[in-house]
Amino acid sequence: MEIQEKWEKLRAWFRENPRVVLGFSGGVDSGFLLAAAVECGAEAHPVFIQTPFQPAFELRDAEALAAFLGLRPEVLEAGPLDDPDIVKNGPDRCYHCKRMLFSLLKERADRLGAALIDGTNASDPEDDRPGMRALRELGARSPLREAGFTKADVRAEARKRGLFTWDKPSYACLATRIPTGTALERETLRKVEGAEDKLFALGYRDFRVRVFHGAAKVQLLRADWPDETQREKIYNAVKPFFDAVLLDMQPRQARE
Repeated sequence: MEIQEKWEKLRAWFRENPRVVLGFSGGVDSGFLLAAAVECGAEAHPVFIQTPFQPAFELRDAEALAAFLGLRPEVLEAGPLDDPDIVKNGPDRCYHCKRMLFSLLKERADRLGAALIDGTNASDPEDDRPGMRALRELGARSPLREAGFTKADVRAEARKRGLFTWDKPSYACLATRIPTGTALERETLRKVEGAEDKLFALGYRDFRVRVFHGAAKVQLLRADWPDETQREKIYNAVKPFFDAVLLDMQPRQARE
């Protein structure tokens, strides 16, 4: 399908749904979807939900991108660490978390008589992942997927429109850094965020700091593999937050 045809489908989607509430993370997908909604003449209401799972830079990016488009996101607070089903960090954690967050968005959408949308694109797996199941149960729609926009399409079209997020790496919430079955604690999440902030400051963009038996396990792309000097810088950056710092010898796989 040509990109023009995808745009025609997306414009038709917004003609049928001229008012939308968008779960807005400040990432490449939701950022492009917001820009597309504005371009298609929709009344778009971006909503950022702040939790201990979102690092501070995500809100800064969301506010900056919305401002670039002449909008201001609504910021809501949610408390996933108050939900025992989320805190125990089982295999269905993402279901319970998405259900909590998108229930707040659905309330906003219902009050405004708007469609509830998210930034899932056509490259995302069409499976029964817990988070996707929660979105379906709440009636959330994914205009990019429905119109056939792939991740490559999203990045290319975002770049054309001058969106600074066009090449932003995919970023999963901080809870994914904690092994499944290990209870989530605010302090551990704070340490992960602090360590990742320091690595961002060193110039790394696509990486993870995962918790491994109490240690920090740093995962880097093969293209970013550090020499001895850089390994020392990584160690010094992360050591204030964790007693032990490990470098995962299996390079991280780059994602679209």
